Formats: sequence, C-alpha cells, structure tokens
Amino acid sequence: MVSAKTFIVTLAVLCALQCMLVMPYAAAEGDASADAGSIAREESASFDGLSPAERKLVEQSGEKFEFQAEVSRLMDIIINSLYSKKEIFLRELISNASDACDKIRFLALSDPKLTEEKPDFEIRIEANKEANTLSITDSGIGMSKKDLINNLGTIAKSGTSQFLEQAAKGDNLHLIGQFGVGFYSVYLVADKVTVTSKSPNEPQYIWESAADAAYSIAEDPRGATLGRGTRVTLHLKKDAAEYLEETTLRNLIKRYSEFINFPIFLHTTKEVDKEVPVEEEAAAKEAKPEEEKKEEDDETQPEVKEVEEEEAKKPKTKTIKEKVGEWERVNKNKAIWLRDSKEITKEEYNAFYQSLSKDSSDSAAHIHFSAEGQIDFKAILFIPKTAPKEMFDKMNSKLENIKLYVRRVFISDSFDDLVPRYLNFIVGVVDSEDLPLNVSREMLQQSRVLKVIKKKLISKALDMIKKMSDKEDKAVDKLEEEAGGEKKDKKKKEDEEKQEEEEEEAEEEEEEGAVKEEPKDTVKNYNTFLEQYAKSIKLGIVEDAKNRKKLAKFVRFRSTKTKDGESVSLQRYVDRMAVGQKHIYYITGDDHKELIKSPYLEKLLKRDYEVLVMTDPMDEYMMQHLDEFEDHTFVNVAKEDIKFGDKQEKAEKKRVEKKKEDLKSFIDWYKELLKDNVEKVVISNRLTDTPLAVVSGQYGYTAHMERLMKAQALADPSRYQFMSSKKTVEINPFHPLIVDLAARVEKDKEDEAVKGVAQTLFDAALVQGDFELVDKTRFTQSVVALLNDKLGLDASAKADVPELAEEEEEEKKEEEKSSDDSESSEEKKDEL
Repeated sequence: MVSAKTFIVTLAVLCALQCMLVMPYAAAEGDASADAGSIAREESASFDGLSPAERKLVEQSGEKFEFQAEVSRLMDIIINSLYSKKEIFLRELISNASDACDKIRFLALSDPKLTEEKPDFEIRIEANKEANTLSITDSGIGMSKKDLINNLGTIAKSGTSQFLEQAAKGDNLHLIGQFGVGFYSVYLVADKVTVTSKSPNEPQYIWESAADAAYSIAEDPRGATLGRGTRVTLHLKKDAAEYLEETTLRNLIKRYSEFINFPIFLHTTKEVDKEVPVEEEAAAKEAKPEEEKKEEDDETQPEVKEVEEEEAKKPKTKTIKEKVGEWERVNKNKAIWLRDSKEITKEEYNAFYQSLSKDSSDSAAHIHFSAEGQIDFKAILFIPKTAPKEMFDKMNSKLENIKLYVRRVFISDSFDDLVPRYLNFIVGVVDSEDLPLNVSREMLQQSRVLKVIKKKLISKALDMIKKMSDKEDKAVDKLEEEAGGEKKDKKKKEDEEKQEEEEEEAEEEEEEGAVKEEPKDTVKNYNTFLEQYAKSIKLGIVEDAKNRKKLAKFVRFRSTKTKDGESVSLQRYVDRMAVGQKHIYYITGDDHKELIKSPYLEKLLKRDYEVLVMTDPMDEYMMQHLDEFEDHTFVNVAKEDIKFGDKQEKAEKKRVEKKKEDLKSFIDWYKELLKDNVEKVVISNRLTDTPLAVVSGQYGYTAHMERLMKAQALADPSRYQFMSSKKTVEINPFHPLIVDLAARVEKDKEDEAVKGVAQTLFDAALVQGDFELVDKTRFTQSVVALLNDKLGLDASAKADVPELAEEEEEEKKEEEKSSDDSESSEEKKDEL
C-alpha cells in the first residue's frame, strides 16, 4: 500500500519540478536601497504576486503533506489505458523471463555454483484449457520474498533498472524492462495471477493478486519444485479464451519474441497412431461369427484353416488415435543482424529474409549495417525480387515491412514515417539497444529519433540500389568492349574517390563470397528490378527533392539509339552526347514505335542527337520535377521554342528569318483562320519532311499529359485547365505544300478550298501530335471529300438508296400473291 503511494508521490514531485522549470519566477535581487519602481517590477515578475520576502516566508512556514492515491484506481488506469492491444501481455511476460535468465547468467560468471543444478536457460509456455490457465515458466534468477514485495508489490519499481545500476559491468547485459509496469499487463486478460518463484539460497514462494489493492505472499508448501526460476500462471477472463489456443500463442511468440536470446518452448498436443491389444472378451465376440463361417469352409479349404489358426495364436491389436503432449521450440530463427556480416553466408541471409517476409524466393539484394551517433542501431534491409501486389494500391497505407526491435523484442511495424512511401517495398529489421520508448513500448517518444533512423535507412536503401545500378553500368561497358564497338559512353570524369569505392565494394563481395555474374545476367537482373520498381524510383524523384539527383541515376529509358530490350541511363546518355549537343532531349507518349516516327524528332535525328523515348505514364509527372542532370537541362521536343545551341543553329536561323519575311502575310492569315484554337503560328526550326506540326506551350501540359489528367475519373478539370494552354502551330517554310498554300493565299485570301485544306492540315497535325480534335465531324467530312477527289467522284453526289414507298409496294404485291396461292390450294382440296 505504502509503496503505491510512494510511486504517486514521486510522480507528483517530478511533475512539479517540470512545472517549475517551465514557469520560472523572478528571484529577489538588488539591495535595500532599491526604489519603488524596481520593487514593483519584481512583484509583477513573480508568478503568484508575492514579493520575494513573502515568498521566502511561505516556503519556511509551509506544512508538508504526502499525496494520497487510490491503488485500485491506479491499477485500473495502468491496465486499461497503458496498452492498446491485449496481446501485449505475452510479450511483456516473455521479456521479463528473458531478463531473469540474463541476470542469472551474468551472476554465474562470478559464481558458477548458481547454475550447477540447472545449467539450461529457457522459457516454457503451457496452456491448460480445462483449468482455463496460461503459464509462463523461466529458469532465470527467480525472486525472494523481498523481491516479490519490491518488484511485484511496488508499482513502477523496475528490478531490471536496479540490477543494471548495481552491476558494474552491465554493458554485456541485454536487459529489456525499465519501467516496472510491464508485469501488470497480465490483468488485460487475467482475473487473477499466481506467481511461483524460487531464487538461489531462498525458499520457494507463491505471490497472488486479483488486480485489486492487495496481494498475498506465502511460502510454497510443495517445496522447491521449480529448482530455480519463476512460473507466472494466469487465470484467464472469459473473453480471453483465444490465448489458450496453440496457434494464437505460436503466432504471438513469433511476432513479438522470435529473436529472444533464450529458447522459448510451447507445449503442444498432437494426435498419433498407436497399436493397442484388443481385450479378450471383445475379441471373442468379434471372432464367433467368423468361427461359424470357418466351420462351413473347413472341408473345402483346409490350407486356409491352418493359416488362420496360426494367426489366431498372435495377440490381436487395433490402431487408435492418441493425444501426445510435447514441447516445441518456437523461436528457431536467430537475430543474425547482431553478427558480423563477414560471418554470414548468402544462404543465411536468404533464409532470414524468407522468414521475415514470408516470401518463397530469395531477395534481389540486401544490405547489413550498423549506425552509431545520436542513436545506435543495427539493421538489415532487403529488396524483394517481386514487388508486392498491393504496393501501389495502398500507397497511403502502411505495408508493415520494416520491423522495429529493441533488444530483440518486437515493438512495432506500423510507423507512418520510418521510410518514405516510394521505398515501402523495402523489407527489413531495425534493432536498437537504447531506443527511447514510451511506457507501453509501442511507440517512440521523440520524433527526432525517428528522423535520424529514417535518414539512415533511406541512405542505405539507396546505396543498395546504387550498387546494383553501378554493376549494370560496368556490365554494359564490358559487353560493348567484347563487341569491339566504339565506346562512346566512356565517362569523361573519373575521380579517384569513385575508384576507391569500387575497389572497396569488390573486396566486400569477395569477402562475402558473392558469386560473380556474367555481364548479360547482371544487365538482365537490373532490368528485372526496374520492371518491378521503376515507378517507385520515379515517385521518389517527384517526392524526395533531397535525393533527386541520386535517384535520377537509377532510372533507365529506351531511346532512338537503343535496340529492342536495351535501355540507357541518364549518365550514359550524357557520356555519349553528340558533339555540340548541350541539352538532354526527350519525348513522352504511349507507343515507342510511333514516337520515334514523330515529326518532332526530324531535325534532331539528322543532327545525330539521341532522344529519350518515355512511355511510362509516371514519366510525365517525373519530368515536371527533374530540371537538369549533370548541368544539362532537359528539353521536351513536343513543346515550342526548341533550341539546339550549336553553330549550325545560327546558320539555320538566318535562313529561317529570311523565309519568315516572305511568309508573313500567310502566317497572319493562318493565325486568323485558327484563332480560336491556337495561340500563335511560327516558322519551325525542327521540321524537315513534315509540312506542319502542333506543339504545346513552353509552360503548358503536353498532349500526353492532358490525356493522363483527363483520364483520372475523380479529377477536377478546373485544377489543370489553366495548364492546358493554347497550342502553337509550327510550319515548315520549305515544304512544297506550305509554299503552294502561301501562294494561293496571296492570290485569294477568301478561297474556301484553300481554307479547307489549311484546316484539314491543322486537324491532321493535331492527330499526329496526339491532341484531341477540335471538331471530329468536320475532320471526317474533309477526309471523305479528299478521298472523293482522289478517286474522281462527285463530292455532291448522294448515296442511291431506294425510296421507302417502292419497297412497301413490292412487299404488298408479294403478300397478295402468297394469299392467291393459298386460296387456290384450298379450292383443289374441296374438289378432291
């Protein structure tokens, strides 16, 4: 009783101290000669209006009292408000049992006699459905009567914390408990708890309590049945019967305590086949009808009779199902992250990954590291070969792939901000020895700690992908060297630091015993990785500005120079840029074959400039956030005002400017004709074989982006309407069709035929540029008119469709004829 009150008093004092730190009051300073103004300022600065002298008098004359607490109410708060899940009780009890085993093992280093009688350290869990009890037994240090009073009878008294303070060499310990309230989680599922404990050189005691304000302690009349250790028996509530099921217990042990240092055994019941002798009377009854039948067959089957007589001499048995109890070890997996990575084989990593992710295949890559500094932790991260099916369906929900442990005890896998959502496919564990948790150990106390962990996890995850990307680059280089081709993609800048990093990585691979892959296999593996996770990396480019440049090196694209099945990285693109090329050119759309035929690429291809062809819908969003790479700006060739920045462009500009003066009246006429649909008509510097092209504004959406935005069922059109700017028409001033149209416009600007051709030419350019047609009916009619003209048909002629009246007249005649035929057949019947 007193101990519970002491806890409340301590808690209140701590709160009062914190308040005093947060709300400081002004101390009396100055001498007796201070003027009235300074005294007034001092009084106003005091938080309670007392002068310094009055405050001192109050403190000296104050009478001291202790806080009072209602223990039953306090227990109710701890039990029902501290933990969010009932199942946590098993984690807490196993953690306590693990601490007890750690303590006796530590003490046995200086006093081996403590473990002579019982050298094994283990935890055993047994459910008894008939008695409605669940027992957790450990072979740890046990508790004396004094320990039971201090540790179980005193709320918030942590025996683990006290032990660590007393142990001078406690650095080698991995004790878990620190708050002294974990034991009381048993009352989430139990009405009554019985604790039987035996410590060295002490009698065995029984502690009992029903979660009220009292508990009892008695010496066990059975003697030292445990030998050493503690047995916690829970008398379960009616609504906690599920914790008597083997499957439930096994799953909870694997979830929360799979990596505890000590073996955890679960008592299981299995059915086995067993041969048992049949009773003589039962055997006789069964044999009577058989004997009568045998007597009838004795004369005909003498040989069978002899065999049966021999078999009858053998004892008769039958097979029955028998339930057998046995102890099954549940935590078979080891916490391999605590070991040196050089000592762990690839097979061990894969086995651990499969147990962690429940995946049947091996991981695509892994990284094992330790972090030291503001927070120390060890971690292993894996990349699955196949992306989770729900990865993009649940982008805003938790996939629970990263599991957080503290001293190998599972804490949570439901953190909102442990890794960004573009890396939610990463599977792994994070384990810390000193992570600051709240009392229920279900969440971190400080967001700062989460930020440190998150930063490190992101860095290491990207390092893992970078290693795969670099290997693919080297493999491509090697394949090109073997092919004997010219190596245009040789890096212009190779610094010594990067070479050293590559050498270190090679050494690590040799130490880990990594199997060297063929270059083709390396390229294939990375392409397989991108098939699964390219969208995630591109999402990272959109959302993670800090790591945008690093992520940009991981993506691959097809281009106008890649073959089927090949792709190119941005770094390789830059390394093999044509002489004089200053920008990175790209085009977006749906089909690769159609895009490389686009009129937007005509002059680029003649210059031997490589153009990236992006067909993933995610590319449009990504390129809105990716402005440059290696000091080269990105240029979308489907937008206006494309620039090359080379010497040839200057010569072309002079020629275009001259032609622009000649076509000025035609350009004005064409702009007036299309005024409702285009913003401007300009002379193109990109077209060579196509008469005309429609492009987007420099800061507006491309045609492909417009279609993507409109395809979103729940999208608000008003949100992107301002980005859908009017189009720009670029005309090829040297194309015969444009030259002829310009000449016809000079003769007669009101010629309807010329207007029709110009309008149809614009509509065709819209189709080719993947824009939405302004008037589909008009375009269809104009195409039909052109076809009629091509075939020499009269465009004004109408289809020769029979009149409806003529068809009705013919149907009427046929009906009359059939009626006459039926009447004549009836007359013939009558005559007969």
